[in-house]
Amino acid sequence: MKNLVLIRHAKSNWDMPLKDIDRPLDQRGLQDAHLVSSKIQKYVPKKYIIWSSPAKRASDTAIIFAQNVLYPIENIVYKDDLYTFDEKQLEHVIKSCANKFDSVILFGHNAAITNFVNKFGDIFIDNVPTSGFVSLEFETDNWSEINKGKTKKIIIPKDFK
Repeated sequence: MKNLVLIRHAKSNWDMPLKDIDRPLDQRGLQDAHLVSSKIQKYVPKKYIIWSSPAKRASDTAIIFAQNVLYPIENIVYKDDLYTFDEKQLEHVIKSCANKFDSVILFGHNAAITNFVNKFGDIFIDNVPTSGFVSLEFETDNWSEINKGKTKKIIIPKDFK
């Protein structure tokens, strides 16, 4: 059994003239990341690794979530290939995960996240919002063989506002 949690980075700030990869979180993004991460503990696998896009908005979101679920931030793995908006690239990265890891929490970007969860989950989601949490479960022991899985939990900031 493989478990995958996909979390879209929190809302980012567009006010500054920065490269896309360097955009930070805005105030609402910070609040939403703290809000959602404070509600996920019972939906997080017992043992897992955290992967994140190196984009500032994704890595800052990953750090907030890690701190709130008591995961050592120095153990977050930043993968350049996760700085993608394409679900095929995202699928490639996920399917390359070592099978010794049964559970991965991944921080990334849209449209890759929404398209991935709609392809591999069993619940259609029109749009995974910023700070959105989607947990998927796959009946396989091999990441490279993941196929249609089961959507176990969806948590979005608006659920708590």
